[in-house]
Amino acid sequence: MRGRNTLFSSKSDNWATPKEFYNELNEEFKFNKFDPCPLNNSFDGLKTDWIGNVFINPPYSNIRAWIEKGLNELKKRNVNLLVYLVPARTDTRWFHDLVYGKAELRFIKGRLKFGDNKNSAPFPSMVIIFRG
Repeated sequence: MRGRNTLFSSKSDNWATPKEFYNELNEEFKFNKFDPCPLNNSFDGLKTDWIGNVFINPPYSNIRAWIEKGLNELKKRNVNLLVYLVPARTDTRWFHDLVYGKAELRFIKGRLKFGDNKNSAPFPSMVIIFRG
């Protein structure tokens, strides 16, 4: 149980995107193969150029930095589309400063089951879409 308790706590940033959920988004948005923040990554996606249509499930302890990075890549015209999967934290400063009124929002009904977990996440999620 230790792994599950860590996964569903603020002690972990490892929230693996549910495969079916990702596949539905990929069907709609045709993401490139680049993942700027994969689980157990060997590079720093915040220091790497992004390109094309990018899906981002960022470390939830630093969402602001990942949204700012994506918006910078959009401004540089490196990316055409950014699709973020994040907790639905509409009371946060990053949400009001960077997202609200500037992006398409999709609130997810119910709670996602991240990775291969049988239990739902302890928080609601949303999809944020920025278009070039």
